[in-house]
Parts: sequence; C-alpha cells; structure tokens
Amino acid sequence: MDEMRIVLASASPRRRELLLQIGIIPEVKVSLADEETTSDVPWEMVMELAEKKACQVAEGEVPGTVVIGSDTVVSAGGQILGKPKSHEEARQMIESLAGETHQVYTGVCLIRRGRTKDGERKVVFYDETDVEVALMTPEEIREYAFSEEPMDKAGAYAIQGFFARYIKGIRGSYANVMGLPVSRVYQELKKWKQEEERHDQADCIGH
Repeated sequence: MDEMRIVLASASPRRRELLLQIGIIPEVKVSLADEETTSDVPWEMVMELAEKKACQVAEGEVPGTVVIGSDTVVSAGGQILGKPKSHEEARQMIESLAGETHQVYTGVCLIRRGRTKDGERKVVFYDETDVEVALMTPEEIREYAFSEEPMDKAGAYAIQGFFARYIKGIRGSYANVMGLPVSRVYQELKKWKQEEERHDQADCIGH
C-alpha cells in the first residue's frame, strides 16, 4: 500500500490509530456530508453514511487517491444507539447494555479516484461484532456514564478504554468495535493492488 495515497474521511482518532497500526498512514479530511439516512436497519444505515462521507471527500481528490469513509452504530434490543447527547442519555444507554449482548455495526466505503468517472472504483461493506457486557451496579453505570469517555462514542462506551473492565467477551472483530474493521479494509485494498498489478503486466505483454 506504500505508493497509495490514502485519505481517511473521518475525524476519529481511533480510526486513524487503527490504520497506523496496520501500516497505513492516512491523510485526514473530515467529511462535511449530512448524516441523515433513508433506512433504520443498522447495517444499511452505516453503509449509506460511510458511502456519503467517502463520496463527499473523494469529489475533490486527484486520480489514484483512495478515500475511506466509515460509520459505526450500536444496536441493542432493537434500538440503535448513536453518540449520547448528554451524560444522562449515556447512563440510559449503558443501563440498556449491562448484562446483555449487543451488536456493533461499522459500514465502510472505499473509493479509488479514476481519471474518468468510468475509471473510478468503489466498494461498500459492513462488519458486525457481538459484544457481551457484564452485569453492572447502578453505581458503576453512573460512574462511567458521568465520566468524559462515553461522550463521543457510539453506544456511549469505548471498548479500548475504562469500559474494558465490563466487557465479558466479543465475537467478531475487536477493531470493528473501535470503529474500523481494518483487516477487511486491508484485504480490499490488497485485492485492488493485485488486480492493478495483473492489469499492468498484461499491458506490458500486449506491447
């Protein structure tokens, strides 16, 4: 991926850290796309928003640039939990998660800018992880909810933070819960690179 110019369409420091962890050094350009969706199905929502974010940022990029858009929601008992607007809302969210298993969905859109519209490449997908939370006392719920950690997190918690003490287990990608399933991202980028290399080799043979 060394020669790919990669732009992350997100202000999330966690997503950037996850990319750095797997050897991808992205530029960061925050998307200005609106976050309204046409669906209330969690995996459809996150894919739609990820695509909106990536497309908005990709419009201004030069050919060859790869843009990564992403969006994450938590689904618990049929309710979609975004970022809490207050500590009291965070408390209610944590209360609904305690002692239960919920799902985290992250949608991802990868766009590779082409020299023409026909030459552009795009893939949109989502990942799902089950997260089991231990039983929590009312005091533990309140202590966590009224700290600063939950305030910019989908579902009002950070799996990599203080809340880790309450995570009994997960099934699926840990990175997905943090906000970006980087293994899947890497595999998709790798596939594009291999296809381009095969195409370049075919061109060389043809000439």
